Order: sequence, then structure tokens, then C-alpha cells
Amino acid sequence: QVQLMESGGGLVQAGGSLRLSCRAAGRRFSILTLGWYRQAPGKQRELVAGIGSGGTTNYADSVKGRFTISGDNAQNTWYLQMNSLKPEDTAVYYCSALSLATSQGTISDYWGQGTQVTVSS
Repeated sequence: QVQLMESGGGLVQAGGSLRLSCRAAGRRFSILTLGWYRQAPGKQRELVAGIGSGGTTNYADSVKGRFTISGDNAQNTWYLQMNSLKPEDTAVYYCSALSLATSQGTISDYWGQGTQVTVSS
């Protein structure tokens, strides 16, 4: 079992920046891939950015050049640096991970509880 805990959300003016953190906790696990998702009111949840265990990254077109995903595997913590924020970035942001239970050899996906990001115009 892996717990994901997001932090760093808040209220910011358009053009500002926020850094979200996602910390994974558990026993005998290895995060294979991690993604940041967001869900705005009345909209479907969408993938914002993802990172693989080898460090490869991918981004939604709407955030390319503004958001950066990174990770510190030693600390089991991943980040989403969000710059040049726009009102349309307002959403609840979730991190989600595919995790390998190293003792059992099974892969499961986990979600955090979400953190609210509000960008005012």
C-alpha cells in the first residue's frame, strides 16, 4: 500500500507561480510512473504532466513551456512547478502513481487526495 500526499496548492494571481509536491509513503515499493492530473468544476479529469522512472516527461499542450514535472526518487517526492499561471489552470490537482510492490511483484495505481489551485484574474 502506498499513500500519496499532495501539498502546495493555494490562491495566486494570474502570471504567478506555485509548486506542488507529491510525497509517496509506504513499505517496499518503487514508483514506476507518476502523473499530475487536474479536474476543474464540470470538466473531466485530465493529465497535466507525467514522468517515468527513467526521467522521461510528457505534458499536456496547454501547459507546455509553463509547467515542469520533476522528481527526487531518494525522497519519494515529486514536484509540479507551475509558472505563468492562468485562470484556466484553476482546478483540483491530483498526483497519481503506478507503484511496484517489490516484495510481491505486483503493480498498482494510487491517487492522492488532491490540492486546490485557484488562479485569479
